[in-house]
Amino acid sequence: MKRLRILAIMVLALVLGTTGSASRADDGSPSPILYLTGVEHYNVRGTDFVRYNYDVLNKAAFPAALFAAAPNLPACGNNTSSSRTWVNIFDKSGARLYGFCALGSPNDLGSIWFALEEGVIPPSWIYIELNDRQTNTIYRSNLAETTL
Repeated sequence: MKRLRILAIMVLALVLGTTGSASRADDGSPSPILYLTGVEHYNVRGTDFVRYNYDVLNKAAFPAALFAAAPNLPACGNNTSSSRTWVNIFDKSGARLYGFCALGSPNDLGSIWFALEEGVIPPSWIYIELNDRQTNTIYRSNLAETTL
């Protein structure tokens, strides 16, 4: 079942890539192919949450330099060596859900997530943007579901 789901995501990403519905950076780099890997329930200090876990199927296509520490760029909070590329998660309407500013390698795209308090209805679709702050390039993914 998981193989079939990944195959369907790949086909969808190919179709979106050829119709122009998914944005692509002008440098020829690919758009991230985002897919849901699972949902987990957890508790923090008495509050129940649901975490939606995602992977980027083509994460190996992105150079490691995108995720290098970038102390010459603006800090992320107290982190003065945050990565060159920040990853933001948005719902379909463009509202930001969560973000990562210190991923250390393309492999870290395999464990991105956002969480909502238990009982909050998640958006039906989400996407990510990889924001290369050094070149001002944004790599936008396909829309990915929030249900398995």
